[in-house]
Amino acid sequence: MRISILLLLGMFLVVTKPQWVAATSLEGKTIKIVVGFTSGGFYDRWSRLLARFVPKYLPGNPEMVVQNMPGAGGLIAANHIYSVAKPDGLTIAMLSYGLYLDQLVGRKEVQYDVRKLHWIGSPEKSDVLMYMRSDSPYKTIEDIRNASTPPKCGSTGTAGTDYILARLLEDTLDAKIETVLGYPGGSEIDLAVEKGEVQCRGLTAAPFFGREPFISWRKRNFVNVLLYGGLRRDPRIPDTPTIYEIFDKEKTSEESRRVADVILRGGDFCTRTAAGPLAVVGSGGPSSARGFIEVFRSSRIDSRASRRQWPT
Repeated sequence: MRISILLLLGMFLVVTKPQWVAATSLEGKTIKIVVGFTSGGFYDRWSRLLARFVPKYLPGNPEMVVQNMPGAGGLIAANHIYSVAKPDGLTIAMLSYGLYLDQLVGRKEVQYDVRKLHWIGSPEKSDVLMYMRSDSPYKTIEDIRNASTPPKCGSTGTAGTDYILARLLEDTLDAKIETVLGYPGGSEIDLAVEKGEVQCRGLTAAPFFGREPFISWRKRNFVNVLLYGGLRRDPRIPDTPTIYEIFDKEKTSEESRRVADVILRGGDFCTRTAAGPLAVVGSGGPSSARGFIEVFRSSRIDSRASRRQWPT
């Protein structure tokens, strides 16, 4: 997966900024948040928390509901929001930031164009990490490189953090990982890890430190974190090296470092993104977007997230 950095940057920069118009009353309307994953995960939890608060900031105080539409790492939800949902501002999606990669590499299943979606924002920033069952023989990335049999990592789809991180490690560090695709959500992957179907998973740090089963897993040392994708070590896992430290140790090429940096830094601006069809502009979309923006600024949402130990 040798991806052109200029193409990647181009995909980020061409997202169109909408022309804001006067707010339209949404009284009696229902706004739907489509979540590309199953219930129980962080995409779902954030969506349900936002659904409680966003209507208070919208004209007419509309109802807001959450619909889970799992499959292919969020690709099914992205196709729906782009090709099926009406461009009336009443359908929002909580999507994975890795969806642009599926479009970039030309996967035939992609029916959306990320440049023509109206991107609203993200409630958090979070770097990625990879955990591994503690009873597996893989204690470091070097162990994976030297293994005759690669570890099995679960993944929701080719746009998922788990899949992207596995391919990145293969391309930059020659660490072979067998990816098991098709899990509908992160919670299902975690259950598969407990059952021993797979041994590892890549994900953002927020759920790993903010929900079960990870809280219990960490207490009983059920998993180890092999690497962290941030620029600096996370104080909550001080013994875990960053991927950049591993790059330094392995003398990874500058080209590979740049590709990794562009992909990993995606979490700096859009870990879990709310988006809608670009055509929502002028027909209710700006009002919906304003509501999300006001909630993101609200201390109330920060306090609720903090109580759940979620980053904001």
